[in-house]
Amino acid sequence: MARDYPIEKVRNFGIIAHIDAGKTTTSERILFYTGSQHKIGEVHEGETTTDWMEQERERGITITAAAITCFWTPTRETDKKDTSKKYRFNIIDTPGHIDFTVEVKRSLVVLDGAVVVFDGVAGVEPQSETNWRYADEGKVPRVCLINKLDRTGASFERSYKSILDRLTKKAVRMQIPIGEEGEHNGAIDLLTMQAVYFEGEMGKEVRYTNEIPENLKADAAKYRGELIERIVEQDEKLTADYLEGKEPSIEVLKATLRKAVIANEIVPVFCGSALKNKGVQLVLDAVVEYLPSPIDLPPKTGIDPNTGSAIERHPADDEPFSALAFKLQTDPFVGALTFFRVYSGTISAGSYIYNSSTGTKERLGRIVRLQADKREEVKDVYAGEIAAAVGLKDAKTSHTLCSEDKPIVLEEIKFPEPVVSMRIEPKTKADQEKMGLALKKLQDEDPTFRVSADTETGETIIQGMGELHLEILVDRMKREFSVEATTGKPQVAYRETIQKMAEANHKYIKQTGGRGQYGHVALRIKPLEPVVEGKKIASNVEREDHFEFINSIKGGVIPQEYIPAVQKGVKEAMERGISAGYKMEDISVEVFDGSYHDVDSSEIAFKIAAIQAFKEAAALAKPVILEPIMKVEVVTPEQFMGDVTGTITSKRGAIESMEERGMAKVINATVPLSEMFGYTTQLRSMTEGRASWTMEFDHYEVVPSNVAEAIKESRK
Repeated sequence: MARDYPIEKVRNFGIIAHIDAGKTTTSERILFYTGSQHKIGEVHEGETTTDWMEQERERGITITAAAITCFWTPTRETDKKDTSKKYRFNIIDTPGHIDFTVEVKRSLVVLDGAVVVFDGVAGVEPQSETNWRYADEGKVPRVCLINKLDRTGASFERSYKSILDRLTKKAVRMQIPIGEEGEHNGAIDLLTMQAVYFEGEMGKEVRYTNEIPENLKADAAKYRGELIERIVEQDEKLTADYLEGKEPSIEVLKATLRKAVIANEIVPVFCGSALKNKGVQLVLDAVVEYLPSPIDLPPKTGIDPNTGSAIERHPADDEPFSALAFKLQTDPFVGALTFFRVYSGTISAGSYIYNSSTGTKERLGRIVRLQADKREEVKDVYAGEIAAAVGLKDAKTSHTLCSEDKPIVLEEIKFPEPVVSMRIEPKTKADQEKMGLALKKLQDEDPTFRVSADTETGETIIQGMGELHLEILVDRMKREFSVEATTGKPQVAYRETIQKMAEANHKYIKQTGGRGQYGHVALRIKPLEPVVEGKKIASNVEREDHFEFINSIKGGVIPQEYIPAVQKGVKEAMERGISAGYKMEDISVEVFDGSYHDVDSSEIAFKIAAIQAFKEAAALAKPVILEPIMKVEVVTPEQFMGDVTGTITSKRGAIESMEERGMAKVINATVPLSEMFGYTTQLRSMTEGRASWTMEFDHYEVVPSNVAEAIKESRK
């Protein structure tokens, strides 16, 4: 069966935004204008975290939010019924809350472009910065929409300036709004110098006119000049022509701008109000005109699992099949769904796929595509498309699916480490078995959610990105898996490290009649230095995230076969910590000497010797406890400013900047996570419920000695 849409007419993009920028409304309008009468949940004005959680809990929405396929004919096309003019959109809608940042991160890996939505009153907010950073890491081309320009206090120029100041100097206006706040009526397209109005039911009719309102003519001409200059800068010949007074045609300008957007040299900025049905269609036109199709991007690189060499896969149907699983979801109707993005080749329902991450084969039963309000079963999926497989058992997030005869392992998605932990126990014996199963399913779905057992107490510990994250997961356990559980207080995931170099050696000798045990290890440990770009790692060095192991054994003083046992012992010791029992990280460990016994040496003896040697060395290496420091933003009316800053300072916080946003004040600070539990209630009572705040993980920092002592006491 041939593909129904040419690959150059496919756009895979995501909608990303801060929690209150109107992303849900924008997504819902997109579905409406692309011909799906479907609504994604309710539209909330000033959507609060709790509304959003309630909405998240209505499971249909999460499913819909995974990946929606819809179709779009650009607004300037006169024959809307001509299917050859249509484009296929695969849209991934991502949550806005920081605790679910993993959703944004994993989505950006499989997307070719992104629409970033900003609140026209608030401009750039902390979560916008994090998402932008993720998009930068993935080199994802993007277009911006400054939304909510109908709100009191909205300002396109101020929001645009916040993008330039805080995100990128590459942003450029494609439009300016016709009126703001209650006067917001439409937009001026700076490229064609036309005014655009949105009329009819839900603003469905887009009307272009050459008559620009008198009061905006000067601004439009000025900003158009800036836009043209930015575009022609991208091409030497165009620059030369432009300096001679020749302006390129609209077609040439658009083609040049498209290249620049795909190369991440220009970020076009649009304006509108999704709630008032203005501007969304022009953003969809921009997706067609400026965001890449799968063939506009460089080929996908990966590793050949057989040879370890780098290989490429091009976005073509006749290439060997390769795909990345990026999301797992439990659907109440069809069971386990594995969402995957096909980078090359095609796959048919009923065929076998090879999971090169695990080395296993599975039969691909059914394939579904989510089309807004219905699931469409499909027989084949082609290069550049996104779909979901039903009932795969082994595939997890970030596994590579490919053809067995031409295997490839694509780069794994890296996820942030969880920073909050909580004890959880089932209420009854019946809940106990169900809880294990539920936790496993939730852990498969969400790579930032970890489950472990406390070996000393036998309790189950769950870890996540924040209080809300764990709260929702426990709530989902109750609703979806009918597991009743009690939870302890949220705890901070502290870490431990060392601050100087130290050495120790340990002989483990045990003689108990018959064969004894003998292992002797000398270790040198020091703080881990960051990797220098381009510097080759020596062959005797094994490097992982936050850990390095160096084998400097010469002349076989420890036989090669015992070195893995030494490494295992060191890792085990690091898991248990030295100061307060927290995991240690950012340590370089070198095994440089030791001895062995022909008869009595064994792997277990070397492992125990390594554990003891590491503990002794770590105790001499100035061990410290690290705590997660959060980036906090509080938006408050001016009269509560003093109280809010005072509280932040009393929580060991450092205020980094203060600014105005409309009528409110914005305080940016860094505060230790341990001080932020229960802050919502405190802030509400302090500001009569009028302030709001968000926080996200920033970095780990050494805790002050008095706090370290308290932590150690609590762990005894």
